[in-house]
Amino acid sequence: MNETNDPTSSPDAAPDLAGVAPPLEDQLTALQASHNELNDAFLRAKAEAENARRRAEEDVAKARKFGVEAFAEAMLPVKDSLELATTMPNATPEQLLEGVHATLRQLTAALERNKVMPIAPPAGTRFDPHQHQAISVVPAEQDANTVVTVLQKGYLIADRVLRPALVTVAAPK
Repeated sequence: MNETNDPTSSPDAAPDLAGVAPPLEDQLTALQASHNELNDAFLRAKAEAENARRRAEEDVAKARKFGVEAFAEAMLPVKDSLELATTMPNATPEQLLEGVHATLRQLTAALERNKVMPIAPPAGTRFDPHQHQAISVVPAEQDANTVVTVLQKGYLIADRVLRPALVTVAAPK
């Protein structure tokens, strides 16, 4: 055999990697271990995020389902008072009126505890289309575009209009 064809004796032959391989294998092993740790951490974080999202969805569903619970609880004494009034057939008109006023106070307090507040602008208040609904425009001795009378109170619930107040408004002069 010709020595020039021997790949180990050729100057262009690949270098001997026998001494280099163990450090590369160590690096590869370390990188694989690091990859496995990071992949495990990623999967745990992904699972935790999914659990948090699921818990949040459950909390929102419960809030929707039971959000009215406090309001309903506040209405029960009002219902009790009305039921009691119906069991008193021999009550005098004065007693009935007193009971109605007491029940109205209970209802008002229950609504206020649940942030339901009346909209009842005094006469002369500037008309606000966000809180008032004009039923008619009437001639009046006050500035134009101001409330003359409130025909029906409106209500806010936590600064959101539940029902606008029905009002008459002063006509331009």
